[in-house]
Formats: sequence, C-alpha cells, structure tokens
Amino acid sequence: MNILVCVKQVPDTTEIKIDPVTNTLIRAGVPSIVNPFDAYALEMAVRLKEKAGGKITVVSMGPAQAKEALKSCLAVGADQAFLVTDRAFGGSDTLATSYILSCAVKKMEEDQGAPFDFIFCGKQAIDGDTGQVGPSLAQHLGLARVTYAVDCEWNDEHLEVKREYDEGYDILKCPIPALVTVSKPSYEPRYPTIRSKMAAGRAVIGEITAADLEIDLSKAGLKGSPTKVKKTFTPVHNKQGVKIQEETGEQSALKLVQLMTDANLV
Repeated sequence: MNILVCVKQVPDTTEIKIDPVTNTLIRAGVPSIVNPFDAYALEMAVRLKEKAGGKITVVSMGPAQAKEALKSCLAVGADQAFLVTDRAFGGSDTLATSYILSCAVKKMEEDQGAPFDFIFCGKQAIDGDTGQVGPSLAQHLGLARVTYAVDCEWNDEHLEVKREYDEGYDILKCPIPALVTVSKPSYEPRYPTIRSKMAAGRAVIGEITAADLEIDLSKAGLKGSPTKVKKTFTPVHNKQGVKIQEETGEQSALKLVQLMTDANLV
C-alpha cells in the first residue's frame, strides 16, 4: 500500500505575530510543532501500514525549518519525506497551497512510477482552522474524499472509514485512490524511540521547488491567492461572570433563574 501523509509545521504558541506589510505569519523565533491533526493522520496511516503493509511518504510545504517537522514524522513511522519549498510559494492561501501540493503529488507519483493509494491529511491546521486544504487537494487531483475520519480499517479491496458527524458516526467504504482528512481519534500519536530519533536526524529530506514542477506560478504565492488578509487584531476578552455556589444544587439553580429573570433573559 502506497500512502502519502500531508503535514504542516505550525507555531507552538498562542502568541501569533503578523507582518504588518504582507499580513503573513512571522515564523522567526517562534517554536514550531507538527500540526496536531496531521500527527493524528500520520498515526492512522502508520497503523494502517502495520496491518496491511506498504510505505508511507510525508510531505510538507514551507520554509527550510519545516524539515524538522518532517524528521519528527520519520521518527514515528514514515519511510521518506519531501519538503515543497520555494520563495515563489510564500504567502499562498489555502487554494494556492492545495494547487501547489497537487503539482507536487503528481511529481512524486511520476518519480516513483506509481500513484498513491491513499492521501491522509489532518482535518485542519491549528494556525488557520480553515479545513480547506485537504478537500481542495482532492478536488485538484480528482480523488474521492472522506472528511472527519476517526478510524479506518483495510478490508482487502477497500478502506472502511469511521467518519464523525454531529449525531454520531458513519462507516464508509472508501475506494482506491482516495483522500481522507482526520479528526481526533480515540488513540494518541506514538512517541519516537531514541534509535528512531537518531535515524530520523540523519535522514535526508528531499526538496521540491517550483523548477521541479509543471506549475502555473500565477496560481501560487500571494499573487495567486484569491483571498487576502485585510486586517488582523487581538480580540478583547471581557471577563464578566458570576459564580453561583449555594449550599445545594437546587438552591444554585433557583439563584441562577433569579439572576436571569432580573436581567430579563427569561
């Protein structure tokens, strides 16, 4: 089974700083991690590989520092990694990013002489929370897609995906090839061993640049992004509230009703 996992390196902090000129994220000096939902996607892919066999490739798009995130993926079960990086890609929004990644996927498939059976992505990145790149990538590649997966099992000819939704779960049969976006499963990502961390530290991360791709650069970077950030600001948090803690739960409920009545809320 040939599996691709898309990951993103994100800031490990709530102190997000934005460049006032370009309105893009300032990454310098900010500690970074693998996006948590992408880590879940990788763990799901590794569990699938352990049961059905195969190979896992991880890919990320970003600056050179994102290689550290890719090495951490190699340390927990991925077999090879590629970084899609070029100054021409800087400032890409979700549509431009998914387009660039689709070109990179086609390049990797051409180089290895075989298509990917499945592509796993996190449902969203914690620095943007859009949830758009995975489904958009599937659209660019013409793949079937399943979103919000919390588990999967290989059943000889198809993937059975447990999909989370508001009222419970669906069990869907997913054909080959397909793209799956992953929510939070019941298990946590595994930890690397000392040996696997050392091996990953020595690994060579392949680079894919614009020159390597058949790509229309008018669809990449800031110029190729149809969405623009016009303004950023820190929301004001008004800490207003009343703590109700009477002697009994019944008294607390009566107190709450009285307060809401006085405020004309009921």
